[in-house]
Amino acid sequence: MSILINKDTKVITQGITGKTGQFHTRTCREYANGKAAYVAGVNPKRAGEDFEGIPIFGSVKEAKAQTGATVSVIYVPPAGAAAAIWEAVEADLDLAICITEGIPVRDMVELKERMRRENRKTILLGPNCPGVITPDELKIGIMPGHIHKKGRIGVVSRSGTLTYEAVGQLTALGLGQSSAVGIGGDPVNGLKHIDVLKMFNDDPETDAVVMIGEIGGSDEETAALWAKDNMKKPVVGFIAGVTAPPGKRMGHAGAIISGGQGTAQEKLAVMESCGIKVTKNPSEMGRLLKSVL
Repeated sequence: MSILINKDTKVITQGITGKTGQFHTRTCREYANGKAAYVAGVNPKRAGEDFEGIPIFGSVKEAKAQTGATVSVIYVPPAGAAAAIWEAVEADLDLAICITEGIPVRDMVELKERMRRENRKTILLGPNCPGVITPDELKIGIMPGHIHKKGRIGVVSRSGTLTYEAVGQLTALGLGQSSAVGIGGDPVNGLKHIDVLKMFNDDPETDAVVMIGEIGGSDEETAALWAKDNMKKPVVGFIAGVTAPPGKRMGHAGAIISGGQGTAQEKLAVMESCGIKVTKNPSEMGRLLKSVL
């Protein structure tokens, strides 16, 4: 049991013939059960060809019909990425993971509204995210596989690099991970902290969770308030951007404090009031988690 993906998941790469798609499909295939998991690529112009033995199809629908894949990972450039997500949604995949950074916000607003209006079943992870990994089983995305270790700690993060930082610290302390999920830093995205917390809460193989947020928006507060009443497992937290001045955009498109809301201090205060132990020092995330076990 794991959340979102496991060793038996079958994966389609959308944008498999681009440089990024090729590189990461190759490294993901080399990790754990990747050889068996990556079963199809999609590129309408290259249908009928293959990438290192992976057949390329003209559409997601066709790739799903031929291979039984239920998940897609998207490395399509920003201008076409929302359309690529929609193609995965229209094919009724279980999960679409969009790695692409820089998708126009308007494209994402329209896409999310259309998914909601048509009541689509596909779960979206991302965009602008590192993906998801279930250690020693399967990795889908751009995270370095070697820092992960199988275990019982869940990690959910808006920041890619801080996901790796938390995982690296946990592994160094001998604490493996059940799954690590990067939800992405864009203001309009799919899964939120609260959605992933619910999954970890229901997962019998997760004992505790590291939740990493960033300035901007109110997703972390929403998740903390839910956790206060519903979470059966300890959660520790870190918020990036404690020193960020209001109104300044920091790295991610979603990381901007506006209207006095979304500051790191505010998020940390809400998390603490909801029983989540927090640290302001990113190098303490692993030790903080160990302290609540």
